[in-house]
Amino acid sequence: MKNRIELLAPAGDLERLKVNLLYGADAVYIGGKKYGLRANASNFDIEEIREACSFAHNLGKKVYLTLNIVFHNEDIAGVEDYIKEVVDCGIDAFIISDPFIINHIVTNYPNVEAHLSTQNSTTNKDTVLFFKEQGVKRVVLAREVGLKEMKDIIDSTGVDIEVFIHGAMCTFYSGRCCLSNYVTNRDSNRGGCAQVCRFAYDYKEDLPKFTMATKDLNLSRSIKDLMDVGVKSLKVEGRMRSLYYLATVIGTYRKIIDHYLEGKDDKEYLEQLEKVLDRVANRETSSHYLYKKADDTDQYYTGRQELSNQDFLGLIESYDKDSHLLKLYERNYFEVGNKVDVFNPKGEVYTFNIEEMYNEDMESIDVARHPEEIIYIKVDLPIEITSYSMMRINV
Repeated sequence: MKNRIELLAPAGDLERLKVNLLYGADAVYIGGKKYGLRANASNFDIEEIREACSFAHNLGKKVYLTLNIVFHNEDIAGVEDYIKEVVDCGIDAFIISDPFIINHIVTNYPNVEAHLSTQNSTTNKDTVLFFKEQGVKRVVLAREVGLKEMKDIIDSTGVDIEVFIHGAMCTFYSGRCCLSNYVTNRDSNRGGCAQVCRFAYDYKEDLPKFTMATKDLNLSRSIKDLMDVGVKSLKVEGRMRSLYYLATVIGTYRKIIDHYLEGKDDKEYLEQLEKVLDRVANRETSSHYLYKKADDTDQYYTGRQELSNQDFLGLIESYDKDSHLLKLYERNYFEVGNKVDVFNPKGEVYTFNIEEMYNEDMESIDVARHPEEIIYIKVDLPIEITSYSMMRINV
């Protein structure tokens, strides 16, 4: 069996954190109410950070906190007290890019790891060695680093390397963008990115609107390659994504990683998992820089579509084994005759055709068309229903 590799998931709030960990993440990264780059996420106050660490540690898993804004003078005030509060909550590592913050954490909190953020845009082994000397334990490489460069960096430095494998990609160099500042007066490097690169701009009257956004990243077909070169942590982007998206993406990558850890290479099984990932996304995907320099095939210029995914049918509230009634908190339209999947955090999936269903008053219905309704479905389920089990259209 290969060495264990970490699956690292994003969490914008406590519920997302729990879903990620239950569906197979080894660690999660979160943002506090200050100093992080996802100000639009709910993020965690001090008590929530404490609860997050307790929940993760009870599962034998870890929590990392982002502290990776570009610090100006006014941002530094109070940061040392904040770091102490977070350390006291039980955080396992900080994801940071500012040299002063790195030095402060390494000097004062040797039991908490310092991880160099992708915001530092690290692309070469000498920079990795420099930060190793500063006490950094892990480097999140710039997303522009290819597989061969990753291997050279890992072999030359011995430093733990973390790479992004899935999610939205910044159009500019690993997040170093000022478009948001100029267009919306929101500082993208201090937590206020307005995703201006995804705006549609007028170009000429007789031409379509112009966009410059990148396609999303999807390295599901490259996990074995990343494991073979010695990458330590595989990171998913998306702290503001839905519970269904996170459960599906994290649960699927958990299965892909474990499949390779067990020494297997079943192409049919892997293709089915890749199909699940393709269905949950609403944008086209690419491997970007992993095997080549990114080009126009990795970008949207005009005419992109981002359609909302309707596969997610609802969260499962409970299952009565005696009456064979599944209680569902509905999220999207479905009807009698649909072929659906019920799946749980353990990775179990059961597929069946809906034959009978009822509303909250136990009246027989043919269609569930109102989100947030309680729906009962008659089914003999052979899998366990636990917290955050879900139902979707069969993939």
